[in-house]
Amino acid sequence: MMLQMKQVSKRFTLHHQHGAQLHVLDHVNLSVTGGECVVLDGPSGMGKSTLLKLIYANYRATSGQIEVQQAGGTVLELTQATPRELVRMRRDTVGYVSQFLRVIPRVSALDVVAESLVEDAADPADAIKAGRDQARIWLSRLRIPERLWSLPPATFSGGEQQRVNIARNMIKPRPLLLLDEPTASLDAANTQTVIDLIQEAVARGTAVVGIFHDAHVGKAVATRRIDVAQFRSPA
Repeated sequence: MMLQMKQVSKRFTLHHQHGAQLHVLDHVNLSVTGGECVVLDGPSGMGKSTLLKLIYANYRATSGQIEVQQAGGTVLELTQATPRELVRMRRDTVGYVSQFLRVIPRVSALDVVAESLVEDAADPADAIKAGRDQARIWLSRLRIPERLWSLPPATFSGGEQQRVNIARNMIKPRPLLLLDEPTASLDAANTQTVIDLIQEAVARGTAVVGIFHDAHVGKAVATRRIDVAQFRSPA
């Protein structure tokens, strides 16, 4: 089992409203194995993005357990993990395509995409060259014009930034991939490319959990669907 969520709940404390509690998710039980794409369904405000952020440990669960299987078969329990363990998990085990690209200013698109392939390399010079070679392939496949590769993505359009975001987070195969509306700002041709990339990842044995605003995309990639409304707290 790549991912297991056991009785996971999440609430936020609204300090600017005298400590009021906002209950978002309640008693989430979810298991995901390699080679399946679980699509999270439900209207806006049901906690779909919050659920992904809990898996990526951007948010800490209020209660429950979240277990992620790492390389070698070891299991990391995220609610008890140290900051160092979470950094390692994000580097080696869990990829996350968020709705927005956040990168260091003035770094070229080529190096933004290649970054994860260069981390911790024994020979940085060789890793940089190989990483850039792979980044060129991904940027080409996602139709980023070559004239933009040397420029920082902050200067790109929203759709171009999202394609860089997808390339950056999918170029390094990881056992678990989280997708938060990756095609929201893409045209039909690039949306189909992303569908192909997701299907290829699933075929390799990647466990995918995703949110898709486009019903066509969700239908094309889903091996299973979960209605997140069932985890919505009545409080």
